Amino acid sequence: MTKVLVLYYSSYGHIEKMADAVAEGARSAGAEVDIRRVAETAPKEVVEAAHFKTDTAHAVIEGPDALANYDAIIVGAPTRFGRMPSQMAAFWDTTGGLWFTGKLIGKVGAAFTSTASQHGGQEMTLFSIITNLLHQGMTIVGLDYGYAAQMGVKEVVGGSPYGATTIADGDGSRQPSEADLGGARYQGKRVAELAAKLAA
Repeated sequence: MTKVLVLYYSSYGHIEKMADAVAEGARSAGAEVDIRRVAETAPKEVVEAAHFKTDTAHAVIEGPDALANYDAIIVGAPTRFGRMPSQMAAFWDTTGGLWFTGKLIGKVGAAFTSTASQHGGQEMTLFSIITNLLHQGMTIVGLDYGYAAQMGVKEVVGGSPYGATTIADGDGSRQPSEADLGGARYQGKRVAELAAKLAA
Protein backbone atom coordinates (compact mmCIF):
# COMPACT_ATOMS: atom_id res chain seq x y z
CA MET A 1 0.00 0.00 0.00
CA THR A 2 1.22 3.49 -0.87
CA LYS A 3 2.31 5.47 2.21
CA VAL A 4 1.64 9.20 2.28
CA LEU A 5 2.76 11.74 4.87
CA VAL A 6 0.89 15.00 5.35
CA LEU A 7 3.33 17.27 7.18
CA TYR A 8 2.15 20.67 8.34
CA TYR A 9 2.57 23.69 10.57
CA SER A 10 -0.50 25.67 11.65
CA SER A 11 -0.67 28.70 13.92
CA TYR A 12 -4.44 29.13 14.05
CA GLY A 13 -5.91 25.89 12.71
CA HIS A 14 -6.56 26.77 9.07
CA ILE A 15 -3.72 24.65 7.73
CA GLU A 16 -4.61 21.89 10.20
CA LYS A 17 -8.09 21.69 8.63
CA MET A 18 -6.57 21.67 5.16
CA ALA A 19 -4.18 18.88 6.25
CA ASP A 20 -7.11 16.74 7.34
CA ALA A 21 -8.76 17.28 3.95
CA VAL A 22 -5.54 16.47 2.05
CA ALA A 23 -5.28 13.24 4.05
CA GLU A 24 -8.91 12.41 3.31
CA GLY A 25 -8.24 12.77 -0.41
CA ALA A 26 -5.14 10.58 -0.28
CA ARG A 27 -7.03 7.90 1.65
CA SER A 28 -9.80 7.95 -0.96
CA ALA A 29 -7.17 6.78 -3.46
CA GLY A 30 -6.29 3.82 -1.26
CA ALA A 31 -3.20 5.24 0.45
CA GLU A 32 -2.12 4.70 4.04
CA VAL A 33 -1.81 8.23 5.44
CA ASP A 34 -0.10 9.71 8.48
CA ILE A 35 -0.58 13.32 9.53
CA ARG A 36 2.26 14.93 11.47
CA ARG A 37 3.14 18.49 12.41
CA VAL A 38 6.49 20.15 12.86
CA ALA A 39 7.51 21.45 16.27
CA GLU A 40 6.58 24.93 17.45
CA THR A 41 9.73 27.02 17.69
CA ALA A 42 8.20 30.34 18.76
CA PRO A 43 8.79 31.26 22.43
CA LYS A 44 5.96 30.31 24.79
CA GLU A 45 5.17 33.94 25.56
CA VAL A 46 4.76 34.68 21.83
CA VAL A 47 2.50 31.66 21.35
CA GLU A 48 0.33 32.76 24.27
CA ALA A 49 0.24 36.44 23.35
CA ALA A 50 -0.70 35.67 19.74
CA HIS A 51 -3.28 33.08 20.83
CA PHE A 52 -1.85 30.29 18.66
CA LYS A 53 -3.95 27.13 18.50
CA THR A 54 -2.05 24.59 20.59
CA ASP A 55 -4.57 21.73 20.87
CA THR A 56 -4.33 19.20 18.05
CA ALA A 57 -4.87 15.51 17.42
CA HIS A 58 -1.67 15.22 15.40
CA ALA A 59 1.71 14.29 16.84
CA VAL A 60 4.96 16.11 16.11
CA ILE A 61 7.04 14.30 13.49
CA GLU A 62 9.75 12.12 15.02
CA GLY A 63 12.54 13.73 13.00
CA PRO A 64 13.72 14.19 9.41
CA ASP A 65 14.68 10.53 8.93
CA ALA A 66 10.98 9.62 9.17
CA LEU A 67 10.43 11.20 5.74
CA ALA A 68 12.25 8.32 4.06
CA ASN A 69 9.48 5.92 5.16
CA TYR A 70 6.92 7.44 2.78
CA ASP A 71 6.21 7.26 -0.94
CA ALA A 72 4.79 10.79 -0.95
CA ILE A 73 5.07 13.86 1.28
CA ILE A 74 2.51 16.68 1.16
CA VAL A 75 3.66 19.79 3.03
CA GLY A 76 1.37 22.51 4.34
CA ALA A 77 2.24 25.81 6.01
CA PRO A 78 0.83 29.34 6.19
CA THR A 79 2.65 32.25 4.62
CA ARG A 80 5.01 34.52 6.51
CA PHE A 81 5.85 37.52 4.33
CA GLY A 82 5.57 35.48 1.14
CA ARG A 83 7.43 32.38 2.27
CA MET A 84 6.98 29.40 4.54
CA PRO A 85 7.19 30.18 8.28
CA SER A 86 10.35 29.63 10.27
CA GLN A 87 8.88 26.60 12.02
CA MET A 88 8.60 24.66 8.75
CA ALA A 89 11.86 26.04 7.36
CA ALA A 90 13.69 24.96 10.52
CA PHE A 91 12.50 21.40 9.99
CA TRP A 92 13.62 21.28 6.35
CA ASP A 93 16.96 22.73 7.38
CA THR A 94 17.57 19.47 9.26
CA THR A 95 17.11 17.26 6.17
CA GLY A 96 20.66 17.60 4.83
CA GLY A 97 21.40 13.96 5.59
CA LEU A 98 18.45 12.85 3.48
CA TRP A 99 19.65 15.07 0.65
CA PHE A 100 23.21 13.77 0.89
CA THR A 101 22.08 10.15 0.71
CA GLY A 102 19.32 10.76 -1.87
CA LYS A 103 16.67 9.14 0.31
CA LEU A 104 13.81 11.25 -1.09
CA ILE A 105 14.73 11.03 -4.78
CA GLY A 106 11.80 9.78 -6.84
CA LYS A 107 9.20 10.31 -4.15
CA VAL A 108 6.14 12.48 -4.83
CA GLY A 109 5.85 15.89 -3.19
CA ALA A 110 3.21 18.61 -2.97
CA ALA A 111 2.45 21.82 -1.07
CA PHE A 112 -0.56 23.70 0.29
CA THR A 113 -0.86 27.00 2.13
CA SER A 114 -3.02 29.80 3.53
CA THR A 115 -2.81 33.58 3.61
CA ALA A 116 -4.73 36.37 5.29
CA SER A 117 -5.63 38.06 1.99
CA GLN A 118 -6.25 37.04 -1.60
CA HIS A 119 -2.95 38.58 -2.65
CA GLY A 120 -0.93 37.63 0.43
CA GLY A 121 1.80 35.63 -1.26
CA GLN A 122 0.21 32.21 -1.67
CA GLU A 123 2.11 31.23 -4.80
CA MET A 124 5.45 32.46 -3.45
CA THR A 125 4.87 30.48 -0.27
CA LEU A 126 4.02 27.36 -2.26
CA PHE A 127 7.24 27.78 -4.24
CA SER A 128 9.25 28.26 -1.04
CA ILE A 129 8.03 24.81 0.01
CA ILE A 130 8.29 23.21 -3.43
CA THR A 131 11.90 24.41 -3.83
CA ASN A 132 12.92 22.25 -0.86
CA LEU A 133 11.13 19.25 -2.32
CA LEU A 134 12.76 19.71 -5.72
CA HIS A 135 16.20 19.92 -4.15
CA GLN A 136 15.45 16.58 -2.49
CA GLY A 137 14.72 15.08 -5.94
CA MET A 138 10.97 14.77 -5.54
CA THR A 139 8.33 14.82 -8.28
CA ILE A 140 5.86 17.65 -7.70
CA VAL A 141 2.07 17.51 -7.97
CA GLY A 142 0.11 20.76 -7.96
CA LEU A 143 -3.62 21.49 -8.01
CA ASP A 144 -4.42 21.10 -11.70
CA TYR A 145 -7.40 22.73 -13.35
CA GLY A 146 -9.24 19.43 -13.32
CA TYR A 147 -10.39 20.88 -10.02
CA ALA A 148 -12.72 23.48 -11.52
CA ALA A 149 -13.97 24.89 -8.20
CA GLN A 150 -10.79 26.98 -7.91
CA MET A 151 -11.90 28.99 -10.96
CA GLY A 152 -14.17 32.01 -11.12
CA VAL A 153 -14.61 35.21 -9.13
CA LYS A 154 -18.17 34.98 -7.78
CA GLU A 155 -16.89 34.15 -4.31
CA VAL A 156 -13.64 34.23 -2.38
CA VAL A 157 -11.92 30.93 -3.07
CA GLY A 158 -8.44 29.54 -2.65
CA GLY A 159 -6.54 27.47 -5.17
CA SER A 160 -3.52 27.73 -7.41
CA PRO A 161 -2.02 25.43 -10.02
CA TYR A 162 0.91 25.06 -7.61
CA GLY A 163 -1.16 23.74 -4.70
CA ALA A 164 -4.34 23.95 -2.66
CA THR A 165 -4.84 27.14 -0.64
CA THR A 166 -7.25 28.91 1.64
CA ILE A 167 -7.73 32.53 2.73
CA ALA A 168 -8.05 33.23 6.45
CA ASP A 169 -8.75 37.01 6.52
CA GLY A 170 -6.64 39.34 8.61
CA ASP A 171 -8.27 38.31 11.89
CA GLY A 172 -8.36 34.61 11.03
CA SER A 173 -12.16 34.60 10.98
CA ARG A 174 -12.57 32.94 7.58
CA GLN A 175 -12.29 29.18 7.83
CA PRO A 176 -11.50 26.99 4.80
CA SER A 177 -14.58 26.83 2.58
CA GLU A 178 -15.91 23.65 1.05
CA ALA A 179 -14.28 24.71 -2.24
CA ASP A 180 -10.92 25.13 -0.47
CA LEU A 181 -11.24 21.78 1.31
CA GLY A 182 -12.31 20.17 -1.95
CA GLY A 183 -9.12 21.40 -3.56
CA ALA A 184 -7.09 19.90 -0.72
CA ARG A 185 -8.88 16.57 -1.12
CA TYR A 186 -8.36 16.64 -4.88
CA GLN A 187 -4.65 17.34 -4.53
CA GLY A 188 -4.23 14.65 -1.88
CA LYS A 189 -5.93 12.13 -4.15
CA ARG A 190 -3.78 13.08 -7.14
CA VAL A 191 -0.60 12.73 -5.09
CA ALA A 192 -1.61 9.29 -3.83
CA GLU A 193 -2.58 8.14 -7.33
CA LEU A 194 0.74 9.22 -8.82
CA ALA A 195 2.73 7.70 -5.96
CA ALA A 196 0.94 4.39 -6.50
CA LYS A 197 1.74 4.44 -10.21
CA LEU A 198 5.41 5.21 -9.59
CA ALA A 199 5.66 2.42 -7.02
CA ALA A 200 4.04 -0.17 -9.34
